[in-house]
Amino acid sequence: MSHHTAFFYGTLMAPPVLHRVIWGQPEPPTPAHASLLKIRPAILHAHQRHKVRHADYPAVLPSSSFDASVRGTLVQGLTDGDIWRLDIFEGSEYARRKVSVRVLDGDGEPAGRGKVQGEGGMGDVSLPPSANVEGEEVEAETYIWIAGAKRLEKKEWDFAEFVRDKMGAWVGREAAETDEGFQDVDDAVAALKDPTGGRGANGRITRKLEKGGEAEKEALESAI
Repeated sequence: MSHHTAFFYGTLMAPPVLHRVIWGQPEPPTPAHASLLKIRPAILHAHQRHKVRHADYPAVLPSSSFDASVRGTLVQGLTDGDIWRLDIFEGSEYARRKVSVRVLDGDGEPAGRGKVQGEGGMGDVSLPPSANVEGEEVEAETYIWIAGAKRLEKKEWDFAEFVRDKMGAWVGREAAETDEGFQDVDDAVAALKDPTGGRGANGRITRKLEKGGEAEKEALESAI
């Protein structure tokens, strides 16, 4: 089984959105699920984040600007199945690419397991550069925008604004009235009868975990 590390800079910085994609629901099905992911604030240099026109989500492009950088989250512990779902969720507007990011040791409130970053979090572009205390360099994958610069605005996308004004439409009570890309993932999982080996919210491994036990946790960790 492969373990993947990804850098997220947009809606997937919010744990409920990430969980909805990889587990089919905004909350981890069990505490054991949540323990599989390690989430830390990080920064990607030589790239610029833009707001996508008429959309709630952003895009990132490489940039030659001296001070170009993007705050986001570094997520370790993703499986092949998680990446499969994330690729479907991101769609044809993005391509997954390898990048090097720096872990941030002093960027506002760190992203703990299951914690939603609000104002003051990694996506808050009002934070001064001094808030970035850079640590180790980590190789990761991220989703680079490939759908054309004409669809992008020059202004920065603001994560705090998304959490405050938009996230409810994605994973809140009103989410049933909108798709936001989740349906593509749900349909693919249903068609292939959960290729993640049951790691999803309704999978066989999750059902075993509901009964508890260390053996079931090991089975979850080994699931694709």
